[in-house]
Amino acid sequence: MAHPFRAAIEARDLDAAVALLRDDVVFRSPVVFTPYQGRAALRQILAAVMDVFQDFRYVREIGADGARDHALVFEARLGDKQLQGCDFISFDDDGAIAEFTVMVRPMQAMLALAEAMKERLAAG
Repeated sequence: MAHPFRAAIEARDLDAAVALLRDDVVFRSPVVFTPYQGRAALRQILAAVMDVFQDFRYVREIGADGARDHALVFEARLGDKQLQGCDFISFDDDGAIAEFTVMVRPMQAMLALAEAMKERLAAG
């Protein structure tokens, strides 16, 4: 059975995904050094990512049911660039997402993602 966060993202249900986050969730981006903090910041980032990625799909989920850590491997397209990535999510004692880290490859796709996200986040 898919993790609830995975299910929410695959359904493009931003509200359901954000509801799984702690208020003080820490998000580590693949393109900036300083982590973002808080549910509101991550909501804005997730909304922009949903807009930027094309053909997004999770291809593998790593982590036992009830484990504190999961890895969700994904593939997507950004214009003519194919990319692979992984969402690393860690949960607190109550099962809310406390930390969320994203890694993306290859570098050209990550740079294109950084530019696209900069435009979306600056606009909104």
